[in-house]
Amino acid sequence: MNIGEAAEASGLPPKTIRYYEDIGLVTANRSANGYRSYADKHIHKLRFIQRARSLGFSVEDCRQLLGLYEDHGRSSAEVKDLAKTRLSEIDRKIVELESMRKLLASLIRDCRGDHRPDCPILDELSGEAEGT
Repeated sequence: MNIGEAAEASGLPPKTIRYYEDIGLVTANRSANGYRSYADKHIHKLRFIQRARSLGFSVEDCRQLLGLYEDHGRSSAEVKDLAKTRLSEIDRKIVELESMRKLLASLIRDCRGDHRPDCPILDELSGEAEGT
């Protein structure tokens, strides 16, 4: 199948598929005229990458996960370690987002939102808030 058909089958845009090929995650077959040709195995890999990316794995993590997936002698401990690392990163981001949410909610609560020019939101963004 051509790249358009591969895009439809995998749910990824052609540009993303080309990128994954450029960085060596997927290697399409090439026809005599140089056009990319994708088989079911390529679609499977693209879906694998898409699912891994949706869980927040980096491109390099995906490279490792694909390597582990294709290595039938792998240890599941290696896969688990990658997933645990990713989970720790997600937990850290959740803490950061909760902190950001708390600050922003506080700024919104403290802003009168009226016709006056004073605004604690702008003061915080400019570094002019108390204590900064």
